[in-house]
Amino acid sequence: VKFNNCAGNKGVRYETNSLDFKVRADGTLYAAHHLQVPSKQLILVVTAWDPQTLGRWETMVRFLVAEKSQHNGHKPKGRKALPGELVQQQSDTLLPWRQHQSANGLRRQKRDWVIPPINVPENSRGPFPQQLVRIRSDKDKEIHIRYSITGVGADQPPMEVFNIDPVSGRMYVTRPMDREERASYHLRAHAVDMNGNKVENPIDLYIYVIDMNDNRPEFINQVYNGSVDEGSKPGTYVMTVTANDADDGTTANGMVRYRIVTQTPQSPSQNMFTINSETGDIVTVAAGLDREKVQQYIVIVQATDMEGNLNYGLSNTATAIITVTDVNDNPPEFTTSTVKQPQKGVRTLAVTTRDLTRSLMGQAGSRNWGGLGRPTTTCTHSHFSFSQPMGPREEIQHFAAAVDYEMNRAFMLTVMVSNQAPLASGIQMSFQSTAGVTISVTDVNEAPYFPTNHKLIRLEEGVPTGTVLTTFSAVDPDRFMQQAVRYSKLSDPANWLNINATNGQITTAAVLDRESDYIKNNVYEATFLAADNGIPPASGTGTLQIYLIDINDNAPELLPKEAQICEKPNLNVINITAADADIDPNVGPFVFELPSVPSAVRKNWTITRLNGDYAQLSLRIMYLEAGVYDVPIIVTDSGNPPLYNTSVIKVKVCPCDENGDCTTIGAVAAAGLGTGAIIAILICIIILLTMVLLFVVWMKRREKERHTKQLLIDPEDDVRDNILKYDEEGGGEEDQDYDLSQLQQPETMDHVLNKTPGVRRVDERPIGAEPQYPIRPVIPHPGDIGDFINEGLRAADNDPTAPPYDSLLVFDYEGSGSTAGSVSSLNSSSSGDQDYDYLNDWGPRFKKLADMYGGGEED
Repeated sequence: VKFNNCAGNKGVRYETNSLDFKVRADGTLYAAHHLQVPSKQLILVVTAWDPQTLGRWETMVRFLVAEKSQHNGHKPKGRKALPGELVQQQSDTLLPWRQHQSANGLRRQKRDWVIPPINVPENSRGPFPQQLVRIRSDKDKEIHIRYSITGVGADQPPMEVFNIDPVSGRMYVTRPMDREERASYHLRAHAVDMNGNKVENPIDLYIYVIDMNDNRPEFINQVYNGSVDEGSKPGTYVMTVTANDADDGTTANGMVRYRIVTQTPQSPSQNMFTINSETGDIVTVAAGLDREKVQQYIVIVQATDMEGNLNYGLSNTATAIITVTDVNDNPPEFTTSTVKQPQKGVRTLAVTTRDLTRSLMGQAGSRNWGGLGRPTTTCTHSHFSFSQPMGPREEIQHFAAAVDYEMNRAFMLTVMVSNQAPLASGIQMSFQSTAGVTISVTDVNEAPYFPTNHKLIRLEEGVPTGTVLTTFSAVDPDRFMQQAVRYSKLSDPANWLNINATNGQITTAAVLDRESDYIKNNVYEATFLAADNGIPPASGTGTLQIYLIDINDNAPELLPKEAQICEKPNLNVINITAADADIDPNVGPFVFELPSVPSAVRKNWTITRLNGDYAQLSLRIMYLEAGVYDVPIIVTDSGNPPLYNTSVIKVKVCPCDENGDCTTIGAVAAAGLGTGAIIAILICIIILLTMVLLFVVWMKRREKERHTKQLLIDPEDDVRDNILKYDEEGGGEEDQDYDLSQLQQPETMDHVLNKTPGVRRVDERPIGAEPQYPIRPVIPHPGDIGDFINEGLRAADNDPTAPPYDSLLVFDYEGSGSTAGSVSSLNSSSSGDQDYDYLNDWGPRFKKLADMYGGGEED
């Protein structure tokens, strides 16, 4: 192959897409080893590559392989064939239907050839259509043959990728191929005569797309995560990265090789890991992994096809993140011996220990950094205890009791700390550490507190306003600070209490009522605030509970408020009871009695006591008229002193059926709806309906008046033409049956009297004798002109066949006379004695006319 890059071809390198062939620097293409070519043609792609400009050029080389059996060392007779012509004939022209002649001159049909596969390189640059092969039959010398191909890529989707010249049999590819889209095609070649009859059996054609290195390797993931224990030995497996190449994996185009490009950080060595070039397995290659120094490595991995040839192959990269996991290779250490307690009452304190295994990584939950602390000496005050670590925090020390600056200002402890898990093998260090801890307590401003919280007091309800209940004072624990405590209310739901701001004395601001909604279980709660004047200020709260003792301050109420009973005495009675807001002993038993005034109450009703809480109300007389009655009842409780209340119960007396239940009519009557009320309701309904009817009549009359409304001015003074409404102009031509002869002015009625009975169409010419019109003289006499016209007019009037006989229009009657009067009296005068000044009185519309005709003498 010859190549020229216009720069002298310095440094240009050649390569092929096949491992069986190589190209020398001078462009010579040679076989790399002994091989057997299985097909009649072989297509290779030769690439020229310039490493300086990174330019790449490709060309396609086709090897045409001749059959040895056709030559046998003899040259064909006749004209000496050129080598190119011989190869072209042997390779480009396929004779799948070749026939042979036997020795005795008879022809014998042999079986069809098996056509070798046709190789087409992908991504070819054309030009297109590009010839692949020529197919012909030996019979084309005898008859005209038409060739065709069928199959996927010809007459099946994708359509028209391949086509064939039906006369010459040359087969073409019409566009570039893509092996990754489709790697092979199976077609069938057909040979028929001009009439469509099969001449040869169909032949299978197999077309293979030769792979080109046009796809980069693609990693399954762009980021891979793996881990390895610190201190791992060389060769320890870490992770596997995988890349796939869409090219043919059986060729170098799809053979991917891996390598590590960079490692970050490069500590303690720049080559801490290596990768298997074929499998992608990453393993450690050097010792010295230390999580306390490097917690994570970022490795860039490159995948290259063409078996890893960086000059010819395509590459891609991915990131591998390798986390160094922790092992217990460092014991905990104390970094200081002094721990300060910031304020009183804190239950936890962080002991300042340091464990490299945990402090640098912070792997929560790992046994390697969990310290297990325990005291080696006895703490005299028993203020401290130790627990296991909690989360990613330091070793936690819990206080068994709150420390107080006013009681102890410092504590001396000896603490030992160790790991829960033993140290890793090969670590020659002690797994525990001890230290003396001095805990200093710092005095801070503490909040005042109420010694008795919650404080409970008992008193009767109803105490007057201003009564002193108690003194609710707080204590300031800061004995070494001179501070004042002030009091205020924090919560007083009913606003019943006041507190003295300096001494905490509680007084009533209103009467305390046990029956209030603010009382829960006879207890009223209020919260007070005690604040000091320290820096910063601190405050505490206290709750005062007041238990209210009940007094008899609520009279009982009768229940129920309404009831019904039959108008005749029977077993139907009313059960009554009472409700009292007080509690025992200021409630029942209750006393129920009827008042003496009015006397009709005790005359008509009676009360029977059932027990201390219930009684029965019933009729005393044999009959009571139906209706609603207000029955007063006096209810008295058992308090000291007792309270009573007169309550009214509404009793509906109604007629009852045999079961003792009120009837419907009786219930209405009992509700007070008598005959008079019913009549009044009916009268109201009738009046309402009458008003509606009158309104409808008024609306219709108003609508009628609106259509027939006259002019607002006097018709005699109206100079405008009358505007009359025409509702209808009559029917069509065929909708009327009128005798058109009535429109004539005949001098005789004989033709009308002799009219045939029945209905005659008005659009037909009447059948009858036509009158004789006078004949105009040739030379008329001037005195006869008037007689001639009169005779013609008389004849036309008496002619029933004269138009109009085709239609008749009927108009509504427009009335007699006209409000405008006759216009025959109007005349025009040129004399100047006419006075037009009255036009000025007709308004602005006649102003122009008044200006034109008025004031003629002045003009």
